[in-house]
Amino acid sequence: MDKYSFLNAAHTAFFGEMYEKYTKSPDSVEPSWRAFFQGFDFGLESSLDDLDIEASNEKVSASVNGQMVKMPESLQKEFQVVRLIDGYRSRGHLFTKTNPVRERRQYEPTLAIENFGLSEADLDTVFDAGSILGIGSSTLRQIITHLESIYCDAIGVEYMYIRTPERIQWIQNWLNVNDNHPNFSPEEKKNILRKLNEAVSFESFLHTKYVGQKRFSLEGGESLIPALDVIIEKAADAGVKQFVMGMAHRGRLSVLTNIFGKSPKDIFSEFDGKDYEETIFDGDVKYHLGWTSMRETDSGKMVNMNIAPNPSHLETVNGIVEGIARAKQDKDHEENSSEVLPILVHGDAAFAGQGVVYEIIQMARLDGYRTGGTIHIVVNNQIGFTTNYLDARSSTYCTDVGKVTLSPVLHVNADDAEAVVHAATFALEYRMRYKRDVFLDLLGYRKYGHNEGDEPKFTQPLLYKSISKHPNPRDIYAEKLIAEGIIEREYVKKLELDYKKSLEEDLIDSRKIEKTRITPFMQDEWEGFKLKTENAMLKPIDTSYDLKKLDVLAKKITVLPKDQKFLRKIERLIAARGKMYFEDNQLDWAMGELLAYGSLLQEGFDVRMTGQDVERGTFSHRHAVVKTENHEKEVVLLNELGNDQNGKFHIYNSLLSEYAVMAFDYGYAMASPKTLTIWEAQFGDFSNGAQIVIDQYLSSAEDKWKLQNGLVLLLPHGYEGQGAEHSSARMERYLQLCAKDNMYMANVTTPANLFHLLRRQMKAEFRKPLVVFTPKSLLRHPKVVSTKEEMANGAFQELMDDQNAVPGKVKTLVFCMGKFYYDLLAKQEELGRDDVALVRLEQLFPLPLTQMRNILKKYDKVDEVVWAQEEPRNMGAWGHLLMHFDEAKNFRVASRRFYGAPAAGSAVRSQRRHQEVIEYVFDKFKDNFVRPSKS
Repeated sequence: MDKYSFLNAAHTAFFGEMYEKYTKSPDSVEPSWRAFFQGFDFGLESSLDDLDIEASNEKVSASVNGQMVKMPESLQKEFQVVRLIDGYRSRGHLFTKTNPVRERRQYEPTLAIENFGLSEADLDTVFDAGSILGIGSSTLRQIITHLESIYCDAIGVEYMYIRTPERIQWIQNWLNVNDNHPNFSPEEKKNILRKLNEAVSFESFLHTKYVGQKRFSLEGGESLIPALDVIIEKAADAGVKQFVMGMAHRGRLSVLTNIFGKSPKDIFSEFDGKDYEETIFDGDVKYHLGWTSMRETDSGKMVNMNIAPNPSHLETVNGIVEGIARAKQDKDHEENSSEVLPILVHGDAAFAGQGVVYEIIQMARLDGYRTGGTIHIVVNNQIGFTTNYLDARSSTYCTDVGKVTLSPVLHVNADDAEAVVHAATFALEYRMRYKRDVFLDLLGYRKYGHNEGDEPKFTQPLLYKSISKHPNPRDIYAEKLIAEGIIEREYVKKLELDYKKSLEEDLIDSRKIEKTRITPFMQDEWEGFKLKTENAMLKPIDTSYDLKKLDVLAKKITVLPKDQKFLRKIERLIAARGKMYFEDNQLDWAMGELLAYGSLLQEGFDVRMTGQDVERGTFSHRHAVVKTENHEKEVVLLNELGNDQNGKFHIYNSLLSEYAVMAFDYGYAMASPKTLTIWEAQFGDFSNGAQIVIDQYLSSAEDKWKLQNGLVLLLPHGYEGQGAEHSSARMERYLQLCAKDNMYMANVTTPANLFHLLRRQMKAEFRKPLVVFTPKSLLRHPKVVSTKEEMANGAFQELMDDQNAVPGKVKTLVFCMGKFYYDLLAKQEELGRDDVALVRLEQLFPLPLTQMRNILKKYDKVDEVVWAQEEPRNMGAWGHLLMHFDEAKNFRVASRRFYGAPAAGSAVRSQRRHQEVIEYVFDKFKDNFVRPSKS
């Protein structure tokens, strides 16, 4: 025992500080101290099992290296106070006053001092542990008062799971200032009241003027407005130049008006249901629309403000916003990504319930998707449509998914406007310092039902009885300021009257305008790009590229650095590319693709490509990134094109997500029209995991929101006997979404046509989404080759005629597409059938109708015209053809029969069906195909 006698003489504050350090990060303390504290914890936990706390205090010992060390009672108590402080830090959020309309749930164990080996007899004892809170030596009573104020008032804080002691210390230091309570000046308080008044008055004005109309009001969560206001004001002072925000519909109109500066006059026009100025534009409901504006802050700084359009699929916008932010960072803020701040506003039920939230959060620290930290704000209504929060999640909080990235979470009483603004300030400062995500959970309520026409008492009678009597946040805060002597009661009345008077004037002005005009989102980025119709989409675009420049480019991407060692297979692969270009002049799919990217990079366009395993390629064809053998150093030849390279090549293997990743890249393309942005599916029908993005953005955004977008989807497609999920890209779904002029669909068959198709995306003076059904087996097919001259001097071909056919000999004209062409070609050559012409349809939308009809005229002596596809009859392009090409109704169809799954799981069965279709193309009397088959 003598060797531990120093415990009696040492200053207890020192031990307290060491123990606190140990509780944050055990590995950060010296091993002998760590062993001592572990022994103390074990001894204390054992003693607390004893009901006699007073007696148990005498028993606390620490087992150190097998030796029991009796601790002085004063030191025991210091450690127990440190544990109490740690308990508040870890669990204080469970015992806060953050719920304005419900009694919060009860949790055990509580923070009662008895649970930490302390008693009322200790309340007036002075403990050095108070220094941990920045208040110096203090009585236990004073320490508890401080802890209650910091952790259990209107703000609950979760952060102790963070694994970086420095971040934990910064958070604690921030919270300790003024006991985690704001100290606003009278002017700052008046500004908070002003923003609250705007939020409250705007909603009440709409409620009066547009009775019963859906507006998804913010009432019950109005403190969001001063929170956003302070974030923008302080962020601008901290150097932020651009804001990109996403949110669902609740409170959106108020945010548009009171934060983004959209004229109430425009919103009133949308409420009045006027038609749009444009005849080719359908528009969307008012609470889905996006907006871009410039805002001058109180300190005179001009900041760019963007709120992305969002459909009713509430959390879909998250990926869009992150993609927009990243594009802006890559383009104009590469040196300091913090200058672009993404803000995402969520609803509690959607945030807890929708899986894309988790996908987005997992992106936060990944190289291809990081945006320097996002501020997440949950407007917590404690209800989803009619579902109580207890039925909406299993987790304690709706924000628990935020802990995935070890981000701090603040739960705030939305009725306490100062606490909300204080928490928002914390969120901004944390994001700017650490470039990481942070989460604010604003606990409020929803004054009305899901929309203003609902009756919420049907499902929550007690809750809405309470809400009906509950004062709004503005009135609560006004009373506080009146009591503090900062304002008079008339001040609030004047604020309301003045604001409503301005709204009344806007309403009168709006009703003088006959039609609604929708302002394009991010119009500065899209200067020079025009919306185009189908006619323009079918016009030829020059995609040629000087052959000498192509030679130089090919040399750059077919030679590895001499001073680095690579796998032999990689060396042979890259060398083979050089041979195919410079000796054989037979370029495969990968070369066509890489040369397309390289040529665009040389012309000043950027290229961004993401998806699962895209660096190598799912089928090991691309190898856009190669790694050295010994150190795995990445070499990207497309970024080593020489001093005259004007664009950057960005390629990233994505996380195993389709929904969030496609949304991100759609957002990226939305903000960067001069970047060829590509998302590739691992297998084509994996894209169905992102169906919401495809439906709500890719196919419809131009009609709904006037948004151009040039995102390219590469979807591997082709029947090679690999089962249902690895055969079909579900092209029928995309084709069903095609209308007028909304996107391109292609199923190309040569490297040269791919080269020109990809170049066309950038060389056009407009942008349309492009879906390409790319091959698998054709990546190395000996016939799937092109010459460099076809790339340099050619153009994209929407239709490819049979160059070997003699029209006078042809009896059967076959329209086909993709890989199936080569299957039919092999059969044709096997049979020696020169009476069959195989015509390839390379572009499926817009259909090249004029060219197709010219082909029919050219082969006007045929006995029959066949549409041949390897997909089942109810899939593939046949239905699309019937809708858009009247002549198709007279075609004979050769396809698999009708099936519920795209392909058979048995390779033998799949091959049999495939052969049946091929044989039927060449012989319409094949019995085994005409008769219904059980298999």
